[in-house]
Amino acid sequence: MTRFASFADLRAACLDLPEGHKDVAEAVAQREARLTKPPGSLGRLEELVAWLSLWQGRNPPSLDRVEILVFAGNHGVTAQGVSAYPSEVTGQMVANFAAGGAAINQLAREARAELRVVALSLEQPTADFTQAPAMTEAEFLEAVSTGYGEVSDAADLVVLGEMGIGNTTAAAALAGALFGGGARFAGLGTGVDNAGLARKRAAIETALARHANVLDDPLRVAAALGGRELAAILGACLAARHKRIPVLIDGMVSTAAVAPLRVLRADALDHARAAHMSAEAGHRLLLQELELKPLLDLGMRLGEGSGAAVAVLLLRAALACHTGMATFEEAQVSDKDA
Repeated sequence: MTRFASFADLRAACLDLPEGHKDVAEAVAQREARLTKPPGSLGRLEELVAWLSLWQGRNPPSLDRVEILVFAGNHGVTAQGVSAYPSEVTGQMVANFAAGGAAINQLAREARAELRVVALSLEQPTADFTQAPAMTEAEFLEAVSTGYGEVSDAADLVVLGEMGIGNTTAAAALAGALFGGGARFAGLGTGVDNAGLARKRAAIETALARHANVLDDPLRVAAALGGRELAAILGACLAARHKRIPVLIDGMVSTAAVAPLRVLRADALDHARAAHMSAEAGHRLLLQELELKPLLDLGMRLGEGSGAAVAVLLLRAALACHTGMATFEEAQVSDKDA
């Protein structure tokens, strides 16, 4: 299993990224242009098939093995009253996932995807980042390495999700550190009231001031302000790129988790797509900073990889059209240039 020994080791891995299979994607696009429909009439569905092929290196691409990875972690910053739910809910929801009783269980089944839930030291929350770095270098690298190791070589698509009480505060702090603007990314999370939102914003501003000395290093920012589940998502996204596997990113937390990769290298998320626009206030702002256009906008804000699981159905629809439709020649239908 890949283990990152230092920030420098991880940074080197983040900068050494393979390209996609452009020749295969071009062949897919050429067939798409000959299918029995007006050019571009299926909109983004057409682009998605080429994107899958770009990274899988297969024509046509496949969605036979879809992996939904949900990482769970606890956060010390909940001591600041930033969440409407207590930290023990994280572990309780992990048990609910195991019992098949959560939304993601139902969505994974409908998406014909394998769901794996990885709990990361729930009994040991990260430090309260208003007082100290959330994780030491060793703790951060361990979580990144765990996420990296969860991506199977044989996966056709990886879906990234999370569970963690307090993690929208961590995500907003991480986004604010990477892109500026203080607490502008903070939202209601699990449903805090106005007083809770004020505490959340205050905690973020305090944390940004406390950790000002690391704000020029995206990986140290992720360790100081993130969480174990965010670090694992970063690791999984990096592993997928190294293995040339396309990725669907879920909502605000998952997007913030992979943002350091984009800051380190401009094309680091080319193998990923934003699955949906979360109703969490800062997600739209964060997607704009990352120049990611979401596939769906359904007002979801559950986490768990739920929005991305719904987007898998969209990818299946795109692939079904591409592989099932006839070309003008095959169907003996005259096209517009005939």
